[in-house]
Amino acid sequence: MSQLILFNMMTIDGFFEGPDHELDWHQVEAEFNQFAIEQLDSAGALIFGRITYELMASYWPTTGATKDDPDVAYRMNTIPKIVFSTTLESADWTNTELKKSIVKEDIEKLKQRSGKDIFILGSANLASTFRQLGLIDEYRVMVNPIILGKGNPLFPNSDKRENLSLYNSRTFHNGNVLVIYRKA
Repeated sequence: MSQLILFNMMTIDGFFEGPDHELDWHQVEAEFNQFAIEQLDSAGALIFGRITYELMASYWPTTGATKDDPDVAYRMNTIPKIVFSTTLESADWTNTELKKSIVKEDIEKLKQRSGKDIFILGSANLASTFRQLGLIDEYRVMVNPIILGKGNPLFPNSDKRENLSLYNSRTFHNGNVLVIYRKA
């Protein structure tokens, strides 16, 4: 059975993006790109909320992305994707399915039939909903060595406590630290 894994970048003070949705603080370099490729190679599907989907779909299919980062672009463009949105009318990025609502049983069936893991990338609001429904099996948080002072939290609108156990960690040369937690 596949695991549903949340991956997100985060600041030391707990924000996944700045107050104006800026991500310019992400520390991404060769070591991170190799990690991203390995992570994408283990993905059977990617899940996005509308905002993250629109951001990703506006970049990865472009010639700039395929020129600047062909390995990641190839994977992002070929891996099956699901976008959850009540406002999108269509999802035109290759291999993307649009869903209007989250049905817990549908996600559980997807986990049973997929041979590889399923990743939620970004999408803090969607991740909060999935967490509230008990669907996330593993949390991979890449902590960047920066304090923004203000921004948007990784789990907005979350009022449910969840105990986790440290599964693994990895330190990157640029100061990023990946922590991997699983349900306790």
